[in-house]
Amino acid sequence: QVQLVESGGGLVQPGGSLRLSCAASGIIFSFNLMGWYRQAPGKQRELVADITSGGSTTYRTFVKGRFTISRDNAKSTVSLQMDNLKPEDSAVYYCFADVSFGPRYWGQGTQVTVSS
Repeated sequence: QVQLVESGGGLVQPGGSLRLSCAASGIIFSFNLMGWYRQAPGKQRELVADITSGGSTTYRTFVKGRFTISRDNAKSTVSLQMDNLKPEDSAVYYCFADVSFGPRYWGQGTQVTVSS
């Protein structure tokens, strides 16, 4: 069984930065796609960014130029550097990892609050 554990959330002022990390434990597979979703209160969960095992990245328009996703395949980790944070970035952030031709695993979520 695979477990994804996120860390790095918290409270930050507008314009500030946070770095989220997600580490896989348990039976480690070779993950194809890894990334981050977020869900704000009363809204649907939405994709923020993802990254393939080869390093190709996808960003949603609302985070382009502010967030950077990266991964370490050897350590089965994925990170999200978030700069110039805005109040509308406040949400619970979830990491995910896809096993090739297999299931998608999810982390438990970490709260990010952007407020003055």
